[in-house]
Amino acid sequence: MNRPDASLALSDLISRHSTRLTDADTRLLDVLIQDPIRAALENGKDVSSRAGVHPASAVRLARRLGFKGYPEFRSFLQSSLTEGGNDFESPAARMAARLVRAEDSGLLASVLDSEIAALQQARNSVSDADIRAFSQRLRDGRKIYVFGRGHFASLSSLIALRLNRSGYEAIDLGSQVHQLPEILSTVCGEDVVWVLAFRRAPPLLQEVRDVAMRAGATVLAITDVGGTRIDPAPDHQILVSRGDPGESQSLVVPMTIANAIILDLASIDNGRSIDALKAFRSFRATSRLTMG
Repeated sequence: MNRPDASLALSDLISRHSTRLTDADTRLLDVLIQDPIRAALENGKDVSSRAGVHPASAVRLARRLGFKGYPEFRSFLQSSLTEGGNDFESPAARMAARLVRAEDSGLLASVLDSEIAALQQARNSVSDADIRAFSQRLRDGRKIYVFGRGHFASLSSLIALRLNRSGYEAIDLGSQVHQLPEILSTVCGEDVVWVLAFRRAPPLLQEVRDVAMRAGATVLAITDVGGTRIDPAPDHQILVSRGDPGESQSLVVPMTIANAIILDLASIDNGRSIDALKAFRSFRATSRLTMG
């Protein structure tokens, strides 16, 4: 019997072969459906044990569904997981998929390969012109408001820190969410709002974007496809993937893009960044303040 198409869902296979399924099959499928992530990681014996059926029952189920044996069925479950779909809205599913991918090559090697692939994709999809569009707007802005949520709150903080050290007045909105009304009430048309959104744009980001639009401020965004739903669209947007489903979803990629923008900014601001960094270094060397 030919191996089922990997694009089929488990539910499709169950529907196709429903008339051939036994009571033991039903118990196994209940276990698989209740926790598909765990099912993709376990062997047939473990799944059978959890279902309370004979160890060979998992093999028989796999064959009834069109597979040569349980290892092939398990590969199908893993492929379904790592090729994406709604399961990837779950952080647990994304982590399980990465563990599945790491089984053959090793965990560290798998993560490194994923990061390298994502960075190479960024090289091919982001141009120097994209970087310059950001840096020019930052250079000409009065204030720069940076906003990211979740994992990107840390990147938002880092961007604001680097811009401040480079002589620009930058405000990390991600660390001051409880004071957003007070902070954003002063936004004006000379300002820049720089947002980061991956997988999806959170509702609060849209609120920040609405404030910027009403004030006439410039909006810059670094997103992936899932984060593009910002309406109206930003004035300038860099669209970049952090990795395919089941890969490490790199934080290095957006950080690298941000670093490139800040470096390019230093090349076009007539020494403002360089002078500010020199002044900061001198202050830090002579100050008695404790540097964290």
